[in-house]
Amino acid sequence: MSAIAAEQRELYSLLIPLRDERLLVPRMCVAEVIAFVETQSAVGADVPEWYLGTVDWNGRALPVVSFDGSRPNDASSKKRGRTRIVVFHAITGRLKGYYGILTQGFPQLVRVNPDVLMLDTERPIPDEQPALCRVRMIHEFPLIPDVERLELMVADAQKLARASVPEA
Repeated sequence: MSAIAAEQRELYSLLIPLRDERLLVPRMCVAEVIAFVETQSAVGADVPEWYLGTVDWNGRALPVVSFDGSRPNDASSKKRGRTRIVVFHAITGRLKGYYGILTQGFPQLVRVNPDVLMLDTERPIPDEQPALCRVRMIHEFPLIPDVERLELMVADAQKLARASVPEA
């Protein structure tokens, strides 16, 4: 196989560390990785706990979610001190611009090809997580996020957060 053909079979991706899981996403889905700052909390009985609120990012209110339910004030997050927000490009049209996912460290750049990636059907996917599947990649078992479902969930949570804000 030529070098060009081998290169076309590879996809630069990011392995994103969460509290108990990892996500695998194409590099082009991510706009930036930023340091965690306190979110402007979303208050309201109907707002899901995984929706953390918004942070100011490049003059925008960036919605931030916790993919696995971890919160920035958890003891494990405080110990690490490496909590970050991975800023994703919104691609489905349900959100405008961008959204962020809370991480427990820096994403790792990896090259993915059919030789190192296979579907893992032995490890369950938690029901509450918007994931399409789990894959095996060498010694890792990351989740592939269901971006459509995730963006719909974020859009719905934003509506609930806006509805719970009392009018001045």
